[in-house]
Amino acid sequence: MNESGAASPDRLLDLFHGVRLTPTQRRIAHCLVRHAGAAAYLSAAEVAELAGVSQPSVTRFAMALGHDGYPALRRRLRELTVTGSAGPAAGNALQRAVHAERDNLDRLAAQLADADRVAEVGKLLAASRPLPVLGLRAAAPLAAYFAYFAAKVHPDVRVLDDGGSMLVDRLDQAAAAGATALLAFVLPRYPRETLDALREARDAGLTVVAITDSPVSPATEHAQVVLPAAVGADLVFDLHTAPMTLAMVVLQAICDAAPAETQNRLEAFESSAARRQLFLG
Repeated sequence: MNESGAASPDRLLDLFHGVRLTPTQRRIAHCLVRHAGAAAYLSAAEVAELAGVSQPSVTRFAMALGHDGYPALRRRLRELTVTGSAGPAAGNALQRAVHAERDNLDRLAAQLADADRVAEVGKLLAASRPLPVLGLRAAAPLAAYFAYFAAKVHPDVRVLDDGGSMLVDRLDQAAAAGATALLAFVLPRYPRETLDALREARDAGLTVVAITDSPVSPATEHAQVVLPAAVGADLVFDLHTAPMTLAMVVLQAICDAAPAETQNRLEAFESSAARRQLFLG
């Protein structure tokens, strides 16, 4: 749910749909999405400062979207603010944050209408032996959560959750061991080390699949496959409900890509767990 007078991030994304943007233009687009509430009232200079680009780049961005210049784009953004306003959201701030997560899941569900695309991602990741899974800082718990379950159906899952010089070494080792793909969780505030690692992974010949918060996130500059899932930003710290859900959807696709192997591995794990009495129920 949106506060009255704020443009919906989804409506902003619609402006960029189907337009081939340069990396600099994607930075501007991402900046507008992240500041959706104020986007319609920012000057070109303010957008340039927020995005870390030059003011002429903002003008060229507006023209790439089919406008005469930034003032025309800003008028369009203000139209979206008026037509997209849904009135004050019901409930208190905590309830609105939870409702926003529900909306993020609804958008994710709509994206998953293209089941074939997710199935292809599952095949790609299932075939990578080993399968490196990258997640630094805020994304580290998501990478660990995914890898915990993926290890039950995939023979060699390697979590990369520490930065530094050793990270590139581990990427090279995975590639040398036969890895063909990397699954990366790339979430705000986008650690520089994560983006550097994506670049290194591509240089090592890995196909990069990124679960990230937006189709115009910085990850799109380095990943061959981008799977967006919005992050909740209504509390002090981000909510990752949709990215975590998407992670489990991708894992389901990995299982579906090799059903016989998945079943054999799951049965072997259950037998081992029962023998060692790992669980109470």
